[in-house]
Amino acid sequence: MYYGFNFLKSGPPYVMPKYVLTYMDAKEFAYIIDSLSVLVEEASFVLRSDGLFLRALDASRTAMVDLSMPKEAFEEFPEVEEEVKLGFNFKDLKKLLRRVKKGDKISLEIEESRVKVKLVGKSVRSITLPMIEVVSEELPTPKVVFTALVKTSSDVLASAVKDADAVADEVKFEANEDAFVISAASDKGEVEVRLDKGSELVYEFDVKEPASARYSLEYLVDIVGKASKISDIATVELATAKPVLLTFDIPAGGRIAYYVAPRVE
Repeated sequence: MYYGFNFLKSGPPYVMPKYVLTYMDAKEFAYIIDSLSVLVEEASFVLRSDGLFLRALDASRTAMVDLSMPKEAFEEFPEVEEEVKLGFNFKDLKKLLRRVKKGDKISLEIEESRVKVKLVGKSVRSITLPMIEVVSEELPTPKVVFTALVKTSSDVLASAVKDADAVADEVKFEANEDAFVISAASDKGEVEVRLDKGSELVYEFDVKEPASARYSLEYLVDIVGKASKISDIATVELATAKPVLLTFDIPAGGRIAYYVAPRVE
């Protein structure tokens, strides 16, 4: 949508409404931005009446991130009649959010083509950034029929993926009726982490059909490492030789999910 002066009719120029979003935990919000920036440098949030959303592909189109944050997750959320796209450069936003202190809350004040980021704590610090126009496409939800679901500790998953990264550039996820196994092997060595169905670290286990696939560790290490800072639980959904879906719950009903394409033998 173009916002500017209307020369076709007399009268005052159109002025974009001011939108204000306030999130109580600025450090948590910084982790969310960090988790998104693993895959994308620039992307648009979509502001809707029911919340804040983002869906974007990485540059190689092998991974997708899908964020949803309901309006209830925010202390302050604007009335929105139609979708508003908010384009950000995540590198610039991350630099700003390094200034976040424990106990801060964050407000985004969006007006015209700029956003004022306010960090509110013992003092109020603010900086204004330009909004950017991001060329984006409508991305449907991938149509994958998953045959296995395992819900486990995000820290355990992050540790297993990091162990795999120490010996190889790809990792194998395998789920059968007894266990979920994460493994990797190369001439540097072998790694295997086994989570049995009845383990205290397995919170949900549903394998309709055994599943196995290999994935590049290029993104997985950062995805799981960053997301584990905002969520204690990771849900892994698999099907043989299909993309993996990793879902991390965010407080107040939000979630951040990643689809990562498999490596083909």
